[in-house]
Amino acid sequence: MADHNFPVSWTDLHRDARALAWRLAELGPFRKVVAVARGGLAPAAIIARELDLRHVDTLCIVSYEETEQGAADVRGDLKVLKGLAEDGDGEGLLVIDDLVDTGETARAVRAMLPKAHIATVYAKPAGIPVVDTYVTLVSQDTWIVFPWDDEETIARQRANGGRPRQ
Repeated sequence: MADHNFPVSWTDLHRDARALAWRLAELGPFRKVVAVARGGLAPAAIIARELDLRHVDTLCIVSYEETEQGAADVRGDLKVLKGLAEDGDGEGLLVIDDLVDTGETARAVRAMLPKAHIATVYAKPAGIPVVDTYVTLVSQDTWIVFPWDDEETIARQRANGGRPRQ
């Protein structure tokens, strides 16, 4: 369980996603942005705008299962709810997620799209080897509280023995 929270406001997320876009601009060109839903949706929109990429798609992967109390505490097998049928090995794709934690989701993306460039706004040490680019490093024992998260819900999940979604 994480020892402390790292709150991220909408302003922080926007600033950090733009910083990621500036790093990525030097690495392109990319033909399409792919957001890993749901956490990658907001950063991908910002990055697509910054890089002037209008071709945007989603890759939907679930890695946690909710309990009856609503806590996302059961780390299940990864389930791909929506893949990318027409993008082959991923060449020219820029895959965006909010966070790489253990790297499990990024490894699944890499297996599906081995030539894609995977970038995250935030990264924890265990996941860094799996992504190509990130902006902000946080410790492995930190929970990032994104602007779409509710601190009260996270506290309740922890009190019920649950694990906040990360």
